[in-house]
Amino acid sequence: MITELGHFALILALFVAIIQSTIPLIGASRRHIGWMAVGRSCALIGFGLTALAMLSLMHAYVTSDFTVINVIQNSHTDKPLLYKITGVWGNHEGSMLLWVFMLSLCAAAVALFSSNLPPALRARVLAVQGMIAVGFLLFILLTSNPFLRTFPPAPNGQGLNPVLQDPGLAFHPPFLYLGYVGFSVAFAFAVAALIEGRVDAAWARWVRPWTLASWCALTIGIAMGSWWAYYTLGWGGWWFWDPVENASFMPWLVGTALIHSSIVVEKRDTLKSWTILLAIITFSLSLVGTFLVRSGVLTSVHAFATDPERGMFILLLLVTAIGGSLTLYAVRAPSLQGGGLFAPISREGSLVLNNLLLSCGCATVFIGTLYPLFLDAMGGPKLSVGFPFFNRSFVPMMVPMIVAAGVGPMLAWKRGDLLGALQRLWVAYIATALVLLVTFYLTYGGPVMAVLGLGLAAWLFTAVLTELADRVRLFRIPLADSWRRAVNLPRSSYGMSVAHLGLAVSVAGFAASPFAQEAIEILKPGGAIHIAGYEITLEHVDRLPGPNYVADDATIRVTSGGGLVTVMHPERRYFQLQNQTTGETAIRTNLLADLYVALGDADTKGDWTVRVYWKPLVPWIWLGGVIMAFGGMVSLSDRRWRVGVAARAGRRSQQAVPAAGE
Repeated sequence: MITELGHFALILALFVAIIQSTIPLIGASRRHIGWMAVGRSCALIGFGLTALAMLSLMHAYVTSDFTVINVIQNSHTDKPLLYKITGVWGNHEGSMLLWVFMLSLCAAAVALFSSNLPPALRARVLAVQGMIAVGFLLFILLTSNPFLRTFPPAPNGQGLNPVLQDPGLAFHPPFLYLGYVGFSVAFAFAVAALIEGRVDAAWARWVRPWTLASWCALTIGIAMGSWWAYYTLGWGGWWFWDPVENASFMPWLVGTALIHSSIVVEKRDTLKSWTILLAIITFSLSLVGTFLVRSGVLTSVHAFATDPERGMFILLLLVTAIGGSLTLYAVRAPSLQGGGLFAPISREGSLVLNNLLLSCGCATVFIGTLYPLFLDAMGGPKLSVGFPFFNRSFVPMMVPMIVAAGVGPMLAWKRGDLLGALQRLWVAYIATALVLLVTFYLTYGGPVMAVLGLGLAAWLFTAVLTELADRVRLFRIPLADSWRRAVNLPRSSYGMSVAHLGLAVSVAGFAASPFAQEAIEILKPGGAIHIAGYEITLEHVDRLPGPNYVADDATIRVTSGGGLVTVMHPERRYFQLQNQTTGETAIRTNLLADLYVALGDADTKGDWTVRVYWKPLVPWIWLGGVIMAFGGMVSLSDRRWRVGVAARAGRRSQQAVPAAGE
């Protein structure tokens, strides 16, 4: 009964979304307050219905209802409760339901927290989100229904892919989807602005917090996915330019450009058309990522769908959403007149450079990801584009962007003094030179690019701190006055600085990768591997039972200089139901380096393959991601995002005139 309730809720949500996508739009064109208000009600009702559907499917998983085909295919009685719950979105149908749930959550958030929006703009935004919901609800109900039943019930389920039976699955997909779908709000604002024919500083101030929130969620989702790959797959890698990884990275790059571009619209009332285009492209890339991962054109643990019908439906949605929005942009964008002019050397100029480099970087990733697929679809030869292409094309474009990120905030709006800004960054020069010299000395002259990368990270880190000190005039006025200025700085300024510091920390983690050491040996119990001053000794391997697997648990003693450092326990887990073996790595970190141990297979003699890595600064990759997301959240806490905008608040009555006879 609960399963049928969830199915019925999805059907009702489709009809509500149809109303949400039409009535408010008509009301906005006629300035009919009652019709415009329908969008808010529909958004809240739609969220309640999709939440009910999500909870219904979750109930089927938790209770092991094996009359539901989706539960049979992705769950098992003996599976731990955590993985029963996370298994809801560990498959194609459930993940698409999660997508729609996140979409309804975003629409409900706009409905609840948009009291400072003009009613007409709010109605159009909610209508656009309703259109997106209609497309994806139709996709679920027609091709990917998670509530289909079978009778008689199966005695047991087939279980979840063992690789996905990890705590990271509980958080990684929801954050990733919240970022993906969150950009639909910026997309809806962009389309609504094109329909209205108006973009100004108030519009930019409204759209920025939604973009920031989505960017923070996507940052956390990508970082968690990278961390999951690092500790789960057992080869010590944290990024391999896989198409599935790139699917989330592309909207992150353009979303970062969108955040910076909207600042220029808000501050200088220019770059309007470009900002609208970025908002459209950001969400379009989220849809492209959905197509890549859910259509079956890719084969990976993430690519759940292999049905061509589903792929064609998603492709149709993608063409409709992207083609329709870009057509509207082509028609209406020329009417969006720019505002103030600015010199190339200015704060605006640095943000434009940031946008160009990020956009070009995204285009590089897009071509490298999709070109092999297009070539294959056209009957051409199989082509694999791997990390050499991306490293040699993408990374060089990011270097000037990071350099500019240190200088740009020191420039004034409209017209800046580049020489003066460079002179004020003398501390950054000293810090960069010291890091380069010390690293070059400690690593005996190389690898040179890694040394330069660490110098680049030092440059950005100290440049950000220098800019912050310059804002409060540290050491140039009494400390009490500097403290007073620091307290009065807007939180968005602190958020920007924290996010840039996080980027510097991550860059240091990336740059240190070539310094890693690796050792792979076949060991008998008592055998040892020496690496980076550590002695790693395999003591013994025990067979231990798990909830739904059997594990070979290795006891490995780590010593240094004759003293015990730690005892590590990597595992090999065998899942009998799926007849599949996975690895469980053991990692010891001191935040400066990771000691990483993975247990391989045993040979016929009972000897074990042991893989050991020593990875300096690798924890900084994810620490930097957390810091970047925290910086975004600090910016979100700025009071300016929670107050009305006087420029338009005074015109609400003119934009929402009651219809005659109402």
